[in-house]
Amino acid sequence: MPGDGDNHNKMKDLSILIGGKAGFGIDRASLIIANILNQLGYRLYVYRDYPSLIRGGHTFSIIRASDRKIASHKNKADILLALNQDTFNLHKDKLTPDAIVIYDPDSAKIYDLSASVRLIAIPISKILKENNAPEIMSNSCITGAFCKAAGISWEILDKEFREDFSKETDLNLKIARHGYDGATEIYKITPLDQPKLPLLNGNEAVGLGLIKGGLKTYLAYPMTPTSPILHYLAKLAADFSLKVIHPESEISVILMALGAAYCGERVAVGTSGGGFCLMTEGLSFSAMAELPVVIILGQRPGPSTGLPTYSSQTELHFALNASQGEFPRLIVAPGDPEEAYYLSQVALNIAWKYQVPSIILTDKNLGEETYSFDVKAVPDVREEGPALWDRKSPYKRYLYTKNGVSPLAFVPEKDNVIKINSYEHDETGLTTEDPGETNKMQEKRLRKEKYIAEELKRYETVKIYGNKNSDTAIICWGSNKGVCVEAAEKLNLKVIQPLFLSPFPTLQLKNAMKGIKKLIAVESNATAQLVKLMNLYGLGADKTILKYNGRPFSVDELEARLREALK
Repeated sequence: MPGDGDNHNKMKDLSILIGGKAGFGIDRASLIIANILNQLGYRLYVYRDYPSLIRGGHTFSIIRASDRKIASHKNKADILLALNQDTFNLHKDKLTPDAIVIYDPDSAKIYDLSASVRLIAIPISKILKENNAPEIMSNSCITGAFCKAAGISWEILDKEFREDFSKETDLNLKIARHGYDGATEIYKITPLDQPKLPLLNGNEAVGLGLIKGGLKTYLAYPMTPTSPILHYLAKLAADFSLKVIHPESEISVILMALGAAYCGERVAVGTSGGGFCLMTEGLSFSAMAELPVVIILGQRPGPSTGLPTYSSQTELHFALNASQGEFPRLIVAPGDPEEAYYLSQVALNIAWKYQVPSIILTDKNLGEETYSFDVKAVPDVREEGPALWDRKSPYKRYLYTKNGVSPLAFVPEKDNVIKINSYEHDETGLTTEDPGETNKMQEKRLRKEKYIAEELKRYETVKIYGNKNSDTAIICWGSNKGVCVEAAEKLNLKVIQPLFLSPFPTLQLKNAMKGIKKLIAVESNATAQLVKLMNLYGLGADKTILKYNGRPFSVDELEARLREALK
């Protein structure tokens, strides 16, 4: 929170919680506030929490701004923007001692707060009624009040509204102005002298990474939390000559994707656990027919429908073992948008170079939360094409080779048949049940894993953060990266993060764990799935910190649990 009596101190860290019922535009309001703070040079992270309801229920967002890059939220709020009573009731215990509460006295009654909490009452309902404005514009009114309380100029708010709203811009600005004029300045957030970074969520980063990696076709049946990738790429389709298709089911999605790959199109699909269940036979088809495909698997709590709008890390072993038969697959788990952008390109390259399925494990936390995105932190990835037929001999789709990768040709090819087969087959693609041919073809496919593992030595498969000399380390994967790194910095610990989970980077992980006397695994599941995977390779953890209620770790929560584990 800025200031210790000084109204103009530079802010180092600020958490704003805005809440209301679904349909109040909480998500949009939180992004507008984030964009306003972004204009001032701050680094942002926005956490979204919403029920699986179109209207009603309680939804809220936490906008955290800092003078340094962040990728997690805190469990305390410096400013509470309460658009209804539930928001105050559910979050008043999160308020810092000198917090600010901005509210509509006709919609929320304030009680049991310390005298140091500053209150700003804005008659939002009355303002909307007097201006004949819809209820959803209450978020514009309270955003205006926030800007005044934080000493942010009207010109910055006006600029953001004009860029964000394509409809009813003037009315939104009018309502925001009432909120602005009705509030009082409590402190002033001063601009930082650092470049503004774009704000992206993980889904957008995946989409942009796929485009940079040469994506030609994207298919998906909408399913939280990866649905936004479908919508995002559909908006960009004309600019990048993409085919973006919404088939009638997940089964259609994976089979159409394999058809696109057969025609030489770099293709990706998106789904969640339930949709991936339906795709598993198609995944096995991909392996047998050696058709490259990238699958974005957005994890959320199960079993069954579970918590459809919340997050988990429960599909690691599902991704590792899905489908009948034995075959190699690439599995990557990005921890932030920069890694999502980077690994999406890598996943496309590996899929096409080795003609295998690649799976990108994301979750709701990574996919739907918003971050400051620094493209300069992303290694450059050169698009790599597949091995192609040299046209010197009759084409054999499944030609035996040293590394198991057969040269590709695509239809239509004059005077040559390009036959793929989901049945066991010989080099030409003709069905066979001959035991000798079966052995040779199975060994051909499995050989690829050795060469993929060798290829991955070119990449940083395991990352290390924090105090690299500490003999106590946290190991984490996926979206827990940001919160683990920040908590580790406070406690002077090392952080180990595997980015690639199949082929498993055993040697790299062993090297990262050298000198470690205590290893604490942090995962968002109930069964420590990464630790179980590590056990298969002779590795393990001394303690686990698990969370499985669908919500992410906050920094202060994880710090407290780590202190307990360190005793």
